[in-house]
Amino acid sequence: PTARMLTGFLAPTEGRAVVAGFDVARSPSAARRHIGVVPEEANVYADLTVRQNVLLMAELHGVAKVERQQRCTELLQTFDLDSRAKQKGRELSKGLRQRLMLCMALVSSPQILFLDEPTSGLDVASTRMIREVIASMNRKQGMTVFLTTHNMDEADQLCHRVAIIDCGQLAAIDTPVALRGRVD
Repeated sequence: PTARMLTGFLAPTEGRAVVAGFDVARSPSAARRHIGVVPEEANVYADLTVRQNVLLMAELHGVAKVERQQRCTELLQTFDLDSRAKQKGRELSKGLRQRLMLCMALVSSPQILFLDEPTSGLDVASTRMIREVIASMNRKQGMTVFLTTHNMDEADQLCHRVAIIDCGQLAAIDTPVALRGRVD
């Protein structure tokens, strides 16, 4: 629910949610311009090609036409989808759909990327690629990544800080190393 509140899909139950300086309840469009979202279930457009899916998201986010094409090509190469650019969304495996969802979320160059269980149920190759690209984007571009996961190894590899939420309450927040130290 926390990520859904921060992305504007749920109203905060109390207090307020601010993303990139914008209150998501008062200025949802402004907040959404700064975020990319990859839900747990890859919701690609089944009847569109891989390329069309990415270009549609770019257009919906107001990315200029010339930039759209360039970003689309770069992202498809980054996620090793360029050879599948003409395939329909319905023809892709779960791992390939998840990679496509990342392309769709990243095409607008968001400041903050929200990922909900991004590698759940994926093959080893897709999991490794997704983790490497996410870590690289955070490191090179300074993109903030808000990751929801139950996989502590994944959190350890990808996160500088980890928050543990139990029944809607913040139970702990610290570095992965410090949190592990509390348990050991």
